[in-house]
Formats: sequence, C-alpha cells, structure tokens
Amino acid sequence: MKPTKGYRAFQVINTIIMIFVIFITLYPFVYLVAQSFSSDAAASAGKVTFYPIGFNVNTYKYILRDNQFFRYYGNTIFYTVVGTFISVACTALIAYPLSKPRLRLNKVITPLVVFTMYFAGGMIPNYIVITQWLGLQDSMWSIILPNAISTFNLLVMKSFFAGLPEELEEAAAIDGMNTYQIFLKIIIPLSKPIIATMCLFYMVTMWNEWFTPMLYLDSKDKWPVALYVRQLVEGANNTEIGSSDASSVQATVKSATMVLTSIPIICVYPFVQKYFVQGMTIGAVKG
Repeated sequence: MKPTKGYRAFQVINTIIMIFVIFITLYPFVYLVAQSFSSDAAASAGKVTFYPIGFNVNTYKYILRDNQFFRYYGNTIFYTVVGTFISVACTALIAYPLSKPRLRLNKVITPLVVFTMYFAGGMIPNYIVITQWLGLQDSMWSIILPNAISTFNLLVMKSFFAGLPEELEEAAAIDGMNTYQIFLKIIIPLSKPIIATMCLFYMVTMWNEWFTPMLYLDSKDKWPVALYVRQLVEGANNTEIGSSDASSVQATVKSATMVLTSIPIICVYPFVQKYFVQGMTIGAVKG
C-alpha cells in the first residue's frame, strides 16, 4: 500500500527529531575526543568544536606514562568484574523466589523491598554501618558490598522470572529436580537477556562510581579511575600527576583521561545490546 502524505510527513519529522537527538547525545563525546587530540593552546582558547585543532597525541603519551593511572584502571576493573558478578548473583537469588506467588510472606517481603526505593537510611547512618559496624573503612569491599543489590534491577528481574512458563518448572520437578537444580539448569539458561541487561546496568554503575570510594577509601592506591578523573576535573590532582611537561597538556589531560575511561563500556555495549533490548522489553511487558 502506498504511504499517505501524512505518514510521509511523520517519517520526515521523526527522522529530523532522531538526528537532532543523536547529535546532542554524541556531541559531548565527540568534543572530548577532539579536545584530547588538540593542542593545549587551542583547547585553552576554546577553539575546539567537532575536530582537533593542532593535532597531537602528547596528552595520551603523557597519561599512559603515568603508572598510577594503570593502577586506578586495574582497581576499576576489579570493582566492576567482582561487583557485577556479586550483584547479578544476589539479585537473581532474591528475585527468583519473590516472583513466586506461593512463597510464604511474599506479600510482606515484596512491599518491604519496594519501600527501600523511596526511603533510605541516609548518608550518615550508612557511613556508620559500613565503617564502624562492618569495619570496611579503607577496604575495597566497601565499594562492592553496600551497593550489591539495586531495588530497581531486582524488580525488573522479578518481573522477568514471573513471566517464565510455570510448566517448565513443573516438568522439571516431575523429572526429579529440586528447586536449586531448576534454578540453575532451567531458569538461568532461559534468562540470558535479563542477565545481560543486569550486567550492563551494574557494570556502568560500578565503572562510573566515584562518590562511594571518596567516602570510604583513604588509600589512593585503592582508588578507582572514576575518582581519579573526578580529581582531575576538580583540579585537585594537578600537582600530583606531575612531570616536567605537565604544563603542555594541562588543558587536554582531563579530556583524554575521560576518553580512555569511557572506551571499555563503549566496547562492551554492542555485544549486549540485543539482550539489553530483549530483556527490558520482556521484563516490562510481562511484569
């Protein structure tokens, strides 16, 4: 059937709007990349827009010579990998039983879980619990354990599990599987979309985390790279990253550092995009 004029007009308007959205979304990153490859004078003068001016790679050489940067990068990889594994495992272990209406006290436990989305203990009580009661001050586990479960992610995963056919679990139970075997051998293989979605959510959160490390980590050798970047942006670390050529890259070092810290997440997303869209759609529709 031939498209109507109204539909064609809608396509044109929709295309224009999407191009505009893509532009305002990509421009900050394009600007950072352009500035990181520009000369310090051009960046300081605000001449950089879409492309580098005075192209050079001195900033990247300067950063990659700094051993502290790689230490922070390694810390971030540890926090992200270990934290994501623990978070996804804990979220799945709680979401699965909560998705079963037959669970005793389900009508009590689920509202209590939702309650935590709207009311939290506050920064000071959390700080006291983590540092004094749990003794995690200046510990790498103070970054991973307190944020192990996100209530929003838990509810999304719960909705996904609730949408899986009960007949599969009943058939597995007839074949002699217990609850744990059903969860590991039936539910988990069917849950790749939502697991990939949760991995992406937790990875991005852990990779970009800087406020919690700032509160609980006293030793700089345990810092994640996001906190290092934050110190650069605030200008508090300018005298500590030092070398004789620091003044030549002062204005571009922040941009180059942010580009380097963004690359891993950008590289991971295309591999989980299919599962991400599928997991969010199923979790939303069948919830």
